[in-house]
Amino acid sequence: MLRQRWDLSHCVGPVPIGMLEIIDRKKTMSTSSRARRQVRLSRALGIALTPKAQRHFEKRPYGPGEHGRARRRSESDYAVRLKEKQRLRAQYGIREKQLRRAFTDAKRRQGATGDNLISLLESRLDALVLRSGFARTIAQARQAVVHRHIMVDGKIVDRPSFKVRPGQTIQVKPSSVTKELWQVAAAGSHRDVLPDVPGYLDVQLEKLHAQLRETPKRDEVPIICDVQLVVEYYSR
Repeated sequence: MLRQRWDLSHCVGPVPIGMLEIIDRKKTMSTSSRARRQVRLSRALGIALTPKAQRHFEKRPYGPGEHGRARRRSESDYAVRLKEKQRLRAQYGIREKQLRRAFTDAKRRQGATGDNLISLLESRLDALVLRSGFARTIAQARQAVVHRHIMVDGKIVDRPSFKVRPGQTIQVKPSSVTKELWQVAAAGSHRDVLPDVPGYLDVQLEKLHAQLRETPKRDEVPIICDVQLVVEYYSR
């Protein structure tokens, strides 16, 4: 099904209120649908991907759908590895192509491929914005980057996949700091739903400022994943 787009560039004068209401309603439905998808995905993967998903997951700790409560057959080795790969993808909110590219890069580097993979993914700008407590979810962190609210070493970066190097600083740009969204973050309102700040980050939350102290190590990264299964999936 093709998604309908609303192009208002041809309109002369004020846009009819009725059309604006329809567009606003579609945006609201899109947001709620996205939230429901995240909840269903969380239940399917067995991990909470968002704070809302965590609340639903606590009430219904089983898979989605009519047969979610039913006892499932034992999964094949392939299915186990696939699910672990999907878990990793979902926690970073990336596409298959991005994960496969990261795996190829990790494989070329010295050391354990799985540890290298996690270090590369965790060095993404959107992941570090989330870990720093500037955002509540990985989707919100990515949106903050794309909308040009985030600076690295004093320069605006709008690529969520940007690799932050040890020693570089991350901050919300000065013209955005006074907005309510960032004032909420600076007050620590997101910390109640996020893991503790990992050791590889030095965060001054009240200033919306963070620095990557060192390359993230697997045992410090707060994700749920048996990364060896992911390596085996891509090495098959």
